Amino acid sequence: MMDATNPSEEISSGKDIAYENFPVGSWLLPAHLRPHIATFYHFARAADDIADSADLSAEDKITRLDQYQRAINNELTGNTAPEKAARMADSLTETKTTPQYCVDLLAAFKQDATKHRYQNWPELINYCELSAAPVGRYLLDLHGGSKDGYGPSDALCVALQILNHLQDCQDDYQTLDRVYLPLEILVKHGTGVDELTASAATASLRHVFDDILDRVDELMREAARLPAGLNNRRLAMESQIIINVANRLSQKLRHNDPLKNRVELSKPQYLLCFVSGALQALFR
Repeated sequence: MMDATNPSEEISSGKDIAYENFPVGSWLLPAHLRPHIATFYHFARAADDIADSADLSAEDKITRLDQYQRAINNELTGNTAPEKAARMADSLTETKTTPQYCVDLLAAFKQDATKHRYQNWPELINYCELSAAPVGRYLLDLHGGSKDGYGPSDALCVALQILNHLQDCQDDYQTLDRVYLPLEILVKHGTGVDELTASAATASLRHVFDDILDRVDELMREAARLPAGLNNRRLAMESQIIINVANRLSQKLRHNDPLKNRVELSKPQYLLCFVSGALQALFR
């Protein structure tokens, strides 16, 4: 039984690295950085699990996430700090990386606790700039940055987040009453959130998915500049793999219905993205 009065208790959704659409700290990245990347991932996963818990109230979620933020800011010591947040704080100190990216992620997860609808595309993008873009910025800083700044990385991370929203649109609505499909786009195509409970997407909802995927394509055109601008070749290879995964997943979402099954890449498709992405970056 979960103890809502113990904000340092860890929550688990059962999701792990295998659930993600992208490689997390693969062997392509420098060995000395991979433990820090894993620490960042486990911190973000644990905080996200709090926000996605169906057993905690909004107030309890925010209390727990506040504990994470206090730990990141080194305001808690010993057993009072959640374990994964404490490890993240130590990692930030060791790598001399700004805590702002962790703080931004926590702000997004706190928003998830209280905000269940997004009115339009800009509002959704603003959320993704807190919930996704900090991940790419953290990796860029860890690997020496990019001559193109953060723009292409932000575009890729936001695109991946929105693709994930499409993958999980039915489960998010039925489990958490949370809808990331902008209401303005639903109205534009003559449909509403109730259609997310159906066993298959209606023609109107299909138009919503395709409209959103068109906007994801725009983000991916900006993201395509990322690998060539990176100062670290290993991260360039990893980023090209992730770009290939995102593009392939977007194609699958255009031709498959996320209300029927969770649309994701098969192992052979993922492997092809991995190999082709690594070679593209290596021989660019």
